[in-house]
Amino acid sequence: MARNLVIVESPAKVKTIKKFLGSSYTVAASNGHVRDLPKSQMGIDVENDFEPKYITIRGKGDILANLRKEAKKADKVYLATDPDREGEAISWHLANALKLDEKKMRRISFNEITKTAVKTSLKNPRNIDMDLVDAQQARRILDRIVGYRISPLLWAKVKRGLSAGRVQSVTLRIIADREEEIDAFIPEEYWSLDAILKIKGEKRPLVAKFYGTEKKKMTIQSKEELDQILKSIESAEYTIADIKKGERTKKAPVPFTTSTLQQEASKALNFGTQKTMRIAQQLYEGVDVKGSGTVGVITYLRTDSTRISEEADASAREYIGEIYGKEYVAAGTKAKESDKKIQDAHEAIRPTDITRTPASIKESLSRDQFRLYQLIWKRFVASRMQPARYETTSVKISAGEYRFTVAASKVAFEGFRTVYTEADEEKEESNVLLNGLSMDSQLTKEEFDTKQHFTQPPAHYTEAALVKTLEELGIGRPSTYAPTISTIIGRRYVAKEGKNLYITEIGEVVNNIMKRSFPSIVDVNFTATMEGLLDMVGEGKVAWKEVIRNFYPDLDQSVKTAEEELEKVTIADEVTDVICEECGRNMVIKYGPHGRFLACPGFPECRNTKPYLEKIGVACPKCGKEVVLRKTKKGRRYFGCEDNPECDFMSWQKPSEKKCPQCGGYMLEKGNKLVCADEQCGYVESLNARSTKEKDN
Repeated sequence: MARNLVIVESPAKVKTIKKFLGSSYTVAASNGHVRDLPKSQMGIDVENDFEPKYITIRGKGDILANLRKEAKKADKVYLATDPDREGEAISWHLANALKLDEKKMRRISFNEITKTAVKTSLKNPRNIDMDLVDAQQARRILDRIVGYRISPLLWAKVKRGLSAGRVQSVTLRIIADREEEIDAFIPEEYWSLDAILKIKGEKRPLVAKFYGTEKKKMTIQSKEELDQILKSIESAEYTIADIKKGERTKKAPVPFTTSTLQQEASKALNFGTQKTMRIAQQLYEGVDVKGSGTVGVITYLRTDSTRISEEADASAREYIGEIYGKEYVAAGTKAKESDKKIQDAHEAIRPTDITRTPASIKESLSRDQFRLYQLIWKRFVASRMQPARYETTSVKISAGEYRFTVAASKVAFEGFRTVYTEADEEKEESNVLLNGLSMDSQLTKEEFDTKQHFTQPPAHYTEAALVKTLEELGIGRPSTYAPTISTIIGRRYVAKEGKNLYITEIGEVVNNIMKRSFPSIVDVNFTATMEGLLDMVGEGKVAWKEVIRNFYPDLDQSVKTAEEELEKVTIADEVTDVICEECGRNMVIKYGPHGRFLACPGFPECRNTKPYLEKIGVACPKCGKEVVLRKTKKGRRYFGCEDNPECDFMSWQKPSEKKCPQCGGYMLEKGNKLVCADEQCGYVESLNARSTKEKDN
């Protein structure tokens, strides 16, 4: 009997796959990568056309020895690593490390770990796809060059242990740019105006929102403007000007990609990107389902394709027809069109068996596994269903020269919403009062409801919003989102408070150095173009070394220029007038993981340290003592009183020593403007000019 060896990446898959194959198959795991570039040096021979120097990863010697032993005994060796660039590269490294004979070595890949998929892959073995391997090599070498050339500069300039990365640095910049946008944002006043109307013969009042004039929509920007409108409609006659009835449809969502799964799991389940990927990996590799044994319950989790196999599509339609009725089955297949080059080798993320409902396997899953599986299952079922249909009613009410509107919709056909609604989907308004309205309905005004509002700054990034932005900008790929975000949080460049991400003091320092010395590395368009080039390598259209050859000279010149500039800067500890109470020396400012702190220069004899509270030269608006720069526990900067906790003054924006000439309150610096801290006052002036201007009324 022939002896076959199947090598997979994860030990968790061994148990699952062993069960599908007969006694003539041995299944073993490589535990991920077995070879990589050395940590102690760059590991790339720049003089020898960027030839990489791969070494066995520490701790993998025994695994490789065991795999060599099994490979010698086998007649055929099947490399069954993950179906993506990374998996293809691992197969290539395994073939080299194990010195496998090309005649008996074959590559197989499957998008799901089920008996059918594994057996089908064994019937269709292939050679290692060197284009995909080269794309992964190019990405790895680019990242290594960026990290190993730039990180030492950050060590010299700021502190040891800092790092720069090709995708990491541009992600940090995106967050920093959003922080600057929020800090510079100046709220603008606007007012809402609702008319509470009585319909003759109805007990309940009708609430109509101010629209504008017959010809154009208006925004009420000040109290004066509001008063003027109120005055003109106070005694106006309220009549129905127009009633429109219509139908609206909401299309079913496409199945999950890696990016959309991370976004929706964050919004619906409050999962971080890393947690989502970890649990999805468990569901893909196999869980012990009662009655079925160990089986993979979802397809491969790293994908940016929304394609679904014909078999899975047919199976879903049959299931929906049986459970919900034929009228719920979608008319045609759904696949999101994209103008970007995508890794379309595999499918969207879906359940491996649609009849394996979340309820039927709930007892076999942990709580988090169940919640994620349920989200994936519902989204996939919904994607093969009919759109939801709504009956809409829109009413325009005239009051003199102005118009008010009331709109409502009710569900006519649930369609896919029977199974799935997105986490941030707004509830549909249903207003039964509109059903009885006609052009002859008589309306009388009861009262007006007016409210003052202020425009809000852009929201801070959440992990979900950041993943969406990275995908839209074409930065990184499905497998990189979670590790990139984890890295910038782990290095304390970014703090996560609640769901929001904030740049820290150390993050600002690193971002500023990168923007000044390496503008192309943190340029969004440059990074997206590089991703496109790497995709072209994977398609066999560009040689991988060509990408490196074109990239390296500019980086090398930037590093040399930055090194020269750094040589001109004396990177010495800044001495302060704070005296060490333990030994009497003047304490110095140092950088730590959380930013700056005060330390005694007598280290190691004297180990005294204390927080560094930088005075900004502004008196506290509450108590008159000094305002200092402080940090939250996670490293986010804010301004507070030096007498905290006795005085509770705090502000996210920097206070100014100048008082508001309009109300006498304190003012804040926002970009190049000085703004009164009291939104109701609304006074604004330019930081760069003496002339002042009141808020535009």
